[in-house]
Amino acid sequence: MIQKTIFYEDLEQVCYHFPKFCMKILIEDFNVKVERENIFKPTIGNESLHQDDNDNGARVVNFATSNL
Repeated sequence: MIQKTIFYEDLEQVCYHFPKFCMKILIEDFNVKVERENIFKPTIGNESLHQDDNDNGARVVNFATSNL
């Protein structure tokens, strides 16, 4: 769990150095499950393959929404 926290902190530091108007594309296998809830729709859209989520899903959604 600590390794995940360090990874996301490092990732935020890297993204912080890019201007806000630049498009950022991350390509990585984050092992994410994001469930079909209305709260996630603005970030992931209407399509999700999962009925539930995992910790990685919550982390990626939080990262994406805080770094737009």
